[in-house]
Amino acid sequence: MPRLTLFRKIFLALAVLLLALLLIFAGFSRLGLQRGLGPYVAEIEIRRMDWLAELLKKHHTEKGNWDTLRNDPRAWHDVQMGGFGPMRDMRPPSWQGRPPPRDAGGPPPGPPPDLLPSRRMPPPPPPPDASGGPGGNPDSVYQRLGLVDAKDAWVAGAKVAPSIAARLPLREGDRLIGTLLLAPLQGLESDADRAFVARQSSFVIWTGVAGLVIALLLSWLLARRWFARIDALTQGAQRVAQGRLDARVPVHGQDELALLGRTFNDMAERLDHIEASRRAWLADVAHELRTPLAAMRAEIEALQDGIRRFDDKTALRLHRQVMRLGQLVDDLRSSMREQDEASPPFAPMFPLALLKEALALTRERFAQRGILLDASALDALAADHQPLMHGDARRLHQAFMNLIENTLSYTDTGGRLQIGAHVDSDPGAQRLVLQFDDSAPGVAPGELPRLFERLFRAEGSRNRALGGSGLGLAICRATIEAHGGSIDAAPSALGGLRITVTLPLEGTS
Repeated sequence: MPRLTLFRKIFLALAVLLLALLLIFAGFSRLGLQRGLGPYVAEIEIRRMDWLAELLKKHHTEKGNWDTLRNDPRAWHDVQMGGFGPMRDMRPPSWQGRPPPRDAGGPPPGPPPDLLPSRRMPPPPPPPDASGGPGGNPDSVYQRLGLVDAKDAWVAGAKVAPSIAARLPLREGDRLIGTLLLAPLQGLESDADRAFVARQSSFVIWTGVAGLVIALLLSWLLARRWFARIDALTQGAQRVAQGRLDARVPVHGQDELALLGRTFNDMAERLDHIEASRRAWLADVAHELRTPLAAMRAEIEALQDGIRRFDDKTALRLHRQVMRLGQLVDDLRSSMREQDEASPPFAPMFPLALLKEALALTRERFAQRGILLDASALDALAADHQPLMHGDARRLHQAFMNLIENTLSYTDTGGRLQIGAHVDSDPGAQRLVLQFDDSAPGVAPGELPRLFERLFRAEGSRNRALGGSGLGLAICRATIEAHGGSIDAAPSALGGLRITVTLPLEGTS
């Protein structure tokens, strides 16, 4: 038994739904034909009785009312017969029974001159029932025909409910004088009626079957087109699950499936980028760890081979390499620390004081490099009031030190570092905004989004003489975000890099 896929389930559901709609449509169509055939035939029949309407209007004009018809059933019969007895109307004219004249010179046989077609009036309609009256057949139109006056009060003929009858108004000028009512036939009494309904029902059924086939074909084509894209997404997800992060799916159109396809491609591209970054990060970590380990191995092998003696200088060199290795491990752990990782509880602190302390520790190095340090905006804000926040003072101080070290490592000699500080206030919230602007060299626009990645250095070299391990800005981002703030990088007006730090405040003092 074939597997019942989602495509087949939806197609079968549509097929059942369309079949049910076809059966309902055919049933109601047949029921409508059966119930509507009688009123429809009655409307046709009464519209063909305009000759009777003319006779009734003539009668009303002559009599002035309907009293004669109301009180004398024979009068209603005579009006239906055109004002004549039924058999008298059916007898041939007297001139047709005369023998032809024997005088050969006389006029040819024919009707009297006063009854020639060019001179006589149109004859009344033929008798409605040749057997002698309109009431012979129980299904006759005259058994279902009635007359009411202008107020729908019964006058003559059958007593028909006006709500179900076909109506033919009788008017004298603009005045309504009465209405002919004709009751519809009840049910399908004749073979002709049943044959008509059967033909119409057959037509409706075949039309519905044709519509069902077309609808099923369109449903199958549309479902196949839609689920082809879903199958492509499924196959793409399977390739990603197998580790083939270069998998992409084709995207067509602007509908929800196209949006899903674009989202999948973005996700796969992001995963591919993360995987590439992970591999590069592992390679960079291995490279960073190899340097102190190689130096320590060389020192130890020289001691083992007797090339060097273990003295205070050798011990100092080994100690420096061990400290360098330990610092690298600590930096890696700090850059990977998440906000919810176990850390000391936050306490009230003054971020401006921490920043000024970090600047004081490095002011001499700025002077040695010939880099001008401008912190006047910071001093002005600190003199006015001290913003207060909750956090880890040690980690935030380390983040400020990393930002300052970044400027010392990459700013050219004779450059400048300008630190701006201000407080942004919103209803119910305050933020401390710090801006670190340094001079050339700058960072290429394409490298700005990667500045906060672990082990990334904009100069493209792994030579530690040009900078640190490439973890300083990654540590800053992890620390700032752990405090509920944000950090961004952009080109500086001084020609270098602008780092913007935003920290949430509790208040000022």
